Amino acid sequence: MKEELEKQQQAFLQTLQLSPEAQVEFGLQQEITRLTNENLDLKELLEKLEKNEKKLKKQLKIYMKKVQDFEASQVTVPAERRQHERNMQVVVQRKEKDFQGMLEYYKEDEPLLIRNLVTDLKPQAVSATVPCLPAYILYMCIRHADYINDDQKVHSLLTSTINGIKKVLKKHNDDFQMTSFWLANTCRLLHCLKQYSGDAGFMTQNTPKQNEHCLKNFDLTEYRQVLSHLSIQIYQQLIKIAEGILQPMIVSAVLENESIQGLSGVKPMGYRNRSSSMADGDSSYSLDAIIRQLNTFHSIMCDQGLDPEIVQQVFKQLFYMINAVALNNLLLRKDVCSWSTGMQLRFNISQLEEWLRGKNLQQSGAAQTLEPLIQAAQLLQLKKKTSEDAEAICSLCTSLTTQQIVKILNLYTPVNEFEERVTVAFIRDIQMHLQERNDPPQLLLDFKHMFPVLFPFNPSSITMDSIHLPASLNLEFLHKV
Repeated sequence: MKEELEKQQQAFLQTLQLSPEAQVEFGLQQEITRLTNENLDLKELLEKLEKNEKKLKKQLKIYMKKVQDFEASQVTVPAERRQHERNMQVVVQRKEKDFQGMLEYYKEDEPLLIRNLVTDLKPQAVSATVPCLPAYILYMCIRHADYINDDQKVHSLLTSTINGIKKVLKKHNDDFQMTSFWLANTCRLLHCLKQYSGDAGFMTQNTPKQNEHCLKNFDLTEYRQVLSHLSIQIYQQLIKIAEGILQPMIVSAVLENESIQGLSGVKPMGYRNRSSSMADGDSSYSLDAIIRQLNTFHSIMCDQGLDPEIVQQVFKQLFYMINAVALNNLLLRKDVCSWSTGMQLRFNISQLEEWLRGKNLQQSGAAQTLEPLIQAAQLLQLKKKTSEDAEAICSLCTSLTTQQIVKILNLYTPVNEFEERVTVAFIRDIQMHLQERNDPPQLLLDFKHMFPVLFPFNPSSITMDSIHLPASLNLEFLHKV
C-alpha cells in the first residue's frame, strides 16, 4: 500500500507539471490501464467459475445415475399386490429379470401418459438419464399395444403423441432448448419405428436381443411418414429460433468489431469517427459473443442426443446465414469496404473456421458456405491497378457474382491519401474478363434460404429391457411387461 501510495503521489506530481490537455490524456491512459487489468482479473475469475461449473455438472450426473440405479434395483423386488386406483384388475409387478422391454397402461391413462411424458415434461427432468428417454418409453408402450394386437390403442397413442408434440412446440415456439429436445425425441421415435419394424433393411445392425423387440402385428409405415414430416417442421422451427438469436449479432461482430487490435486507426478517409453499431451502445457484439452462442446451441443439441448428422445440418444453415447477412451489409456500406475491414474480416472468419474444427464439424459443409465472404475479404486486400491484378481477382473470386465484385470495387475506399481509388478503367477490365461467366444479375444473397434437411436412419444400441423409468416422471401407472 505504501508503494502504491508513492506511485500515486509521483503520478500526481507529474500530472501537475503537464498542460491541461496533456493532463486529460494522461488521466485517460491511467484509467485505461486500470480497466485493462481489472478486465483480465475478471476473465481469470470467469474461467475458474466455468471450470467449477463443469466439475459440478459432472458430479451431478454421477449422483443422478446412482439414484437411477438404486430405483432400478428397488423394482427387482416383487411388489405387493395392490388395488388399481379405478378398482380395476389387480396388477402384479414383474421381476426385472422377466422384463421384456414393454410397458402396459390402461386406456383411460393415455391422457395422463401424454401429459406427464410430452406436454408438461421439462427437458431438465430427464437431463441425467438416457438421451431421448421419452421416445424409448413411447415405443415400449406402442410395442405392448402391438403385442396384444390392439390396433385402436396403437392408433390412439401415436395420434395423441403427435398432437401433444405439436402443442408443446406451439407453446414454446421461441425456446431453442425445448424445440431441440423434441426434435431429438421425434427423430428417435422415428428411428425406433424403423429399427423395430421387422423390415430387414433396418435390422442390419440389430443384436438378436433387439430383434426380439420388433413389432409383431402392425405396419406403421404411414405413421413413420407423419413423424418424418413433423421432424422437418420442428427442424425449421429450431433454425428460425437460432437465426433470430444470431442475426442481430452478425454485422457488429463480423464486420465492425475490432478483434485485431490497432486496426481502428487504419480506417477509410472520412469514416474515422463512424461506428454505426457502437452508436446504439448495447447493440454492439464481439465475435466472442457469436462463438459463445454457437457453443450454447452445440452443447444443448449434443446433450439432448440429437443425431450428429442433424447437428451438422443446423450449423451449415446458421453459417450460411452468417455469410449472407455479413456479405449483404458489406455490399451496401461504403464505410466497411476498405483494406482494414478485409484484414479484420479474414481474421474473424478464421476464428469461425477454427470453431468448426474444434467441434469436429469439418464435414458439415458449414465452412464452404463462408466462401463468398472469404473471397470478399481477399478482394478488399488485393492490389487493384494492373491488368494482372484484374486477372488475379477474376481467378480468385469464383464464389462472388460479377455484380458483387464490381459493387465492392466501386465502394472500395482508400485507407490513406497515398492510395488511389479503384479506377473506372480497372473495373471495365474486370467486367471484360468476367463477361463469359454469364452470372445471374444478383447482388444480395437470400439470407432466408433454407437447405433441404435429411434425417438419415440412425439405429440405437440400447435394448428396451435396459431402460429404467425415473420416479421423477410420475409414470407409476405404467406396468413393466
